[in-house]
Amino acid sequence: MAKAGIVCAGNWIVDIVHTAPYWPNKGDLVRLSGRQIGVGGGAANVMTDLHSFGAPFPLAAIGAIGPDTNGDIIRAHCARIGVATDHLVTLQNSLTAYDEVMNIPGDSRTFFYHGGANDAFDVAHVPVAALAAQGFKIFYLGYLMLLGALDARRPDGSTGAADLLAQVRAAGMITCVDMVSDAHPDFRAIVGPALPHCDYLIVNEIEAGRAAGMDVRGPDGALLQDRLRAAVQVLLADVQRAVIVHAPEGALWAAQGEGPIWAASQPLAPDWIVSPVGAGDAFCAAVLHGIHEDWPPLQTLHIAHLAAKACLAGATATDGIPTLATLMAQYQQN
Repeated sequence: MAKAGIVCAGNWIVDIVHTAPYWPNKGDLVRLSGRQIGVGGGAANVMTDLHSFGAPFPLAAIGAIGPDTNGDIIRAHCARIGVATDHLVTLQNSLTAYDEVMNIPGDSRTFFYHGGANDAFDVAHVPVAALAAQGFKIFYLGYLMLLGALDARRPDGSTGAADLLAQVRAAGMITCVDMVSDAHPDFRAIVGPALPHCDYLIVNEIEAGRAAGMDVRGPDGALLQDRLRAAVQVLLADVQRAVIVHAPEGALWAAQGEGPIWAASQPLAPDWIVSPVGAGDAFCAAVLHGIHEDWPPLQTLHIAHLAAKACLAGATATDGIPTLATLMAQYQQN
């Protein structure tokens, strides 16, 4: 029987997104012009985006939440899109993870994050054998650097994430991993043990550089493509199949034994961008869809760019995502 479906495991967060005209100085007041509440985090955003695409294969929600109102919001969200929450574990002594997002349209966003149940999510909470028995093809884990127990270094230098991904690969599923742009000085040491158990690494340019221990932007902020390609080669010494990197300037797909593929992005007018929250996850979801359906890498990158572009026009991490038919039509037109 052919395998089908994507497991979305990792971060489940309730995002409270505030919109402000500018970032105030310390002690100043700034007036907020909007407030949106949505479900976010790597696993939640990717799962929701795949649903919005109209993915014709099963989805599974894996993670940990608390016994609180925010946990109810996440369960209700999953119910609305028809994804079962059997494997969303409720941890009685934890709060559901949440963050207060301060969004400056056309500029940036800042997250004030409480990890809660995400920090306690661990290997034992993932029913690997049951998921494999159900025939799931891909296991996505996001985000490393924001999963306390799975990120924790063990005495032997390994991590829970490495253990989990090894079990998943041994069970016959393809592993896909994303990260968060944490400035932790031990970034490379924390994510490194998981990389040999990762089939596809899908990250932004900052995360790729930090995972490889290299700066990929110059002092003026310009992307240094030669440095980015060098960083990707460092990562490919461990990653099993391919490293996919997205940046504002474009996206790079580098597979084992093949030359890298670069797809430049199209410039956007500042007023197109309502909120940058979730654009990377939209890109990731489209890449996962492409991997699942065996699309050519260049086609996958272009469609992923279109998904990220659509997300930028929405207020929350997922409300701007169109159907795959819409994205395919846009791709064919361009």
